Amino acid sequence: MSMIKIENLTFCYPNGSENVFENLDATIDSDWKLGLTGRNGRGKTTLLKLLLGKYEYNGSIKSSVRFDYFPYAVKDKSKTVSEIIEDVCPNCEEWEFIRELSYLDVSADALYMPFEYLSGGEQTKILLAALFLNEGHFLLIDEPTNHLDASARAQVAKYLNRKKGFILVSHDRDFLDGCVDHIMSLNRANIEIRSGNFTSWLNDFEDRQLAEQEQNTKLQKEIKRLKQSAAQSANWARKTENKKKGGGPVDRGYIGHKAAKMMKHSKIIEDRKQRLIQEKVSLLQNTEMSDKLAIYALEYRQKVLMSVKDLCVKYDGVCVNKPVSFTVEKGGRTALSGGNGSGKSSLVKLFSGQNIDYTGEISLGNDLVVSYVPQDVSGLSGKVADLLQTYNIDVSRFMSVMFKMGVAEYLLDRDMSELSEGQKKKVLIAKSLCEKAHIYIWDEPLNYIDVYCRIQIERLIKEFNPTMIFIEHDKAFRDSVATQIIEL
Repeated sequence: MSMIKIENLTFCYPNGSENVFENLDATIDSDWKLGLTGRNGRGKTTLLKLLLGKYEYNGSIKSSVRFDYFPYAVKDKSKTVSEIIEDVCPNCEEWEFIRELSYLDVSADALYMPFEYLSGGEQTKILLAALFLNEGHFLLIDEPTNHLDASARAQVAKYLNRKKGFILVSHDRDFLDGCVDHIMSLNRANIEIRSGNFTSWLNDFEDRQLAEQEQNTKLQKEIKRLKQSAAQSANWARKTENKKKGGGPVDRGYIGHKAAKMMKHSKIIEDRKQRLIQEKVSLLQNTEMSDKLAIYALEYRQKVLMSVKDLCVKYDGVCVNKPVSFTVEKGGRTALSGGNGSGKSSLVKLFSGQNIDYTGEISLGNDLVVSYVPQDVSGLSGKVADLLQTYNIDVSRFMSVMFKMGVAEYLLDRDMSELSEGQKKKVLIAKSLCEKAHIYIWDEPLNYIDVYCRIQIERLIKEFNPTMIFIEHDKAFRDSVATQIIEL
């Protein structure tokens, strides 16, 4: 066991306008299983890169352990898995690696296959296993779940729970709960570390936010009352002082004393008001989810919007899924569930109007308006403003949604190819939320999306009850919003 000490860390990107981190202090035990969470753009990946020594910074990072990073960059994917393992972990024995693969439900036969022939999920498992065999190293794991289906996520979480000595960046609540024993949260105003899983941290965080909101409401009322009282006392003091200038015999000394006493009372009230204002300023600095999202669904005149019977999608004449039958009713949220390659994305592409070969029957309601969010965002390019104009999206409404999802910078003139994966996904989600549609079809909308935004979207769906078909491997989200789950 050793300590990783971060002291007075300050960092800003060369072309950045403000610091990503300023005078950051943190102490991390090298035996911890630490979950790192925070809004998109808050600096999670940047912190991992700073630990790796990728950037210059002010302050100090002291550690006696060597850092490794996942995802590991495989330069030649045509090599066999065995050859790549030797590059990643030159000192491990083959039997050790086979043992690690057994924990992850990967066959030992994979050792002799070209790496590029494996699925994204299998590649993730193999690289994690190899990196953990580097004895004495501390692993920095950045978003490992993006290529994992629900079953694989559970396997990898169970595997990580057997290990120690890592920082894990993930926005999947169930995944974090399954494998971490500490949480490091990059908040708006500070950074905090506490023991426990993500759910215990989030419950405590929300309890504190609720208590601060209640205190904030009380302070606002008291400040308003004191403001009125101070103004009233000052007005009385002025009126009393003016009596000294009136005609006739008056006790000007007594009146002056009385006016001064009232002014002093007014000053005491004003000082107290300022103290309460300062106390109010210190509240709610870390609020993440105070602004609710909204969706603009169209009302459909019939109860059933879509029904499918014995439906199979086909590629090169071969069905990729077993026949599936279900009905989508108004206000229903249908989740398509199944392993990678089971045909989920092909089905939602078909439902969204793309030309996909299939067998079986699809019955769609007349004049059905669909809003579609694709899984892949890598091809997004061009200015955000042009995208909004193409789809006739109200700009002010779109920017309001983006701001509520934690994207504060002005994006309209940015090329989408320059945005982070999380920002790209938020652009597509915000576009869909602003579209007036009868049914919303979303293919893994939460990839790269921070956990606070996930919770915002979850609450939005449960409040507005839009009709949806979606694919999502985040089990907590899926189980919370789905009204029916179709297993493929």
